Amino acid sequence: MQNIKNIIFDYGNVIFDIDFKIAQASFQKLGITDIENFFAHKAHNQLFDDFETGAISPAEFRAGIRKAAHKPELTDAEIDAAWNSLLIGTIQENHDILLKVKGKYRTFLLSNNNEIHYDWIINYLKTTFELNNYDDYFEKAYFSQHMKLRKPNTNIFEQVLKDNNLNPAETLFIDDSPQHIEGAKKVGLNTLLMTEKPAQLESFLKANGII
Repeated sequence: MQNIKNIIFDYGNVIFDIDFKIAQASFQKLGITDIENFFAHKAHNQLFDDFETGAISPAEFRAGIRKAAHKPELTDAEIDAAWNSLLIGTIQENHDILLKVKGKYRTFLLSNNNEIHYDWIINYLKTTFELNNYDDYFEKAYFSQHMKLRKPNTNIFEQVLKDNNLNPAETLFIDDSPQHIEGAKKVGLNTLLMTEKPAQLESFLKANGII
């Protein structure tokens, strides 16, 4: 792409497969009803925003799930299993392509995440790929629970731009969520909506002239 020097990648459903339908079914099995309003791709209960910005602890998040399910007897393990059912995995090829992209651009990761998912992902990376984190694949990886900010709010994009002295006109943001794309546009970022599965990341980047 012309004039692009920096790329900010989302994680879920760009690099790493996640499945909202599986998580919805898991929450329903715990006893949560009205699942489309409680947890979906485009909207969800405030509980998730609070957890993703580090405003509440894992214990408080689990208490919120028990309350929503009307089941105080639910165990931490049951709740964590349901919540982590969202996470599917990634492929080595995506890590390889990230290194290739890093060779051409300054690259960053910007993910709405939370402590329970983050711990699961780090363990997954260690056991599956022998990676400790994503430090080698991006100049810097940003996670919402550490920043106390989340997409699509403009302040999270502004923080990444400021931290790294990035010109938004020279920076591309790639995400699978239309609402996040709209937030990025408000601060002047170039954007691409990920319309393929993470397994097609390389072909998607080639089709859009990034590699």
